Amino acid sequence: MSATYESRRMRRAAAFAQRSATLLVCGALVIACANAAEAQCSAQDVLRNHLALKGAPPARDTRTSFSSAAEVPFWKRITVGTFRDLAALRGAMSALGCGVGSSADEIIGRPAFTLSGKKAEVELVAVSPAELGFEGKTAALRDVYARAQLLGLLLAPAEIAAQLRLQYLDQPIGEFLILAMEPIRTWAGEPVILTVANGGAGLILIGQDGQDGLDLPVRSRFVFVRPGTPGPPQAAAFAP
Repeated sequence: MSATYESRRMRRAAAFAQRSATLLVCGALVIACANAAEAQCSAQDVLRNHLALKGAPPARDTRTSFSSAAEVPFWKRITVGTFRDLAALRGAMSALGCGVGSSADEIIGRPAFTLSGKKAEVELVAVSPAELGFEGKTAALRDVYARAQLLGLLLAPAEIAAQLRLQYLDQPIGEFLILAMEPIRTWAGEPVILTVANGGAGLILIGQDGQDGLDLPVRSRFVFVRPGTPGPPQAAAFAP
């Protein structure tokens, strides 16, 4: 009897240990998923801190001031017109594990967000307001656009933000690149522009306030289309 009792006791203990281990694993997975979701959402908090003058320094010395588009160094060449529809674009983002913030996701679904029907290469430059000649700590979005246009730089179609996110997988942590684009309005009427970012929680495409009077740090980096190179017809000048 004692041997049988001891055997049953050991089986019950083993079963309890197995259930406990399963619960621990499930709990860990739940926590990991929650942390991943929280980390992805926290990228927008990182963006807010970045815009509060706490972001990583730009790659170039901001004491340099360009006087023409020809002086702005070429940064990156990307391809547009590679997706037949938005479902294919979203699928590619998901397959590569690229996060999309809630406002960016809404913008991608708006009628003003269009895809180029023809494959083309676009040359981009990345430049800060300080490099455009702005002094002080901040510059208004409309003034940054206007100054860049005077130099000959072009605003980018919104598609370029998504394409850049997909084609810039080695983006360093702490870098936030604001696409110089005409804002697209949400269903509620709020103007939004897109930012390609790596805030430490993974690669993500974020929407941010696109009001023309928005003040941004002069150390921020904007992505413009380089003039004189093939590009989609949507790359047009901004009317301040």
